[in-house]
Amino acid sequence: MLPSDPAVLLSFINTRLRDRYASLEALCEDLEISEAALTETLRAAGFEYDAGQNRFR
Repeated sequence: MLPSDPAVLLSFINTRLRDRYASLEALCEDLEISEAALTETLRAAGFEYDAGQNRFR
């Protein structure tokens, strides 16, 4: 289960991206979550995915 608080979710996702996954697509596939839903949740909190840096900012 993913954290529901946007700041905690951001930290969780960025840590996973940094430590375990080369892309957001790989993370979402492995965790069996919707990339679109995750991206929209974080976008609503003011964060955008930066593919070049492989993290949300």
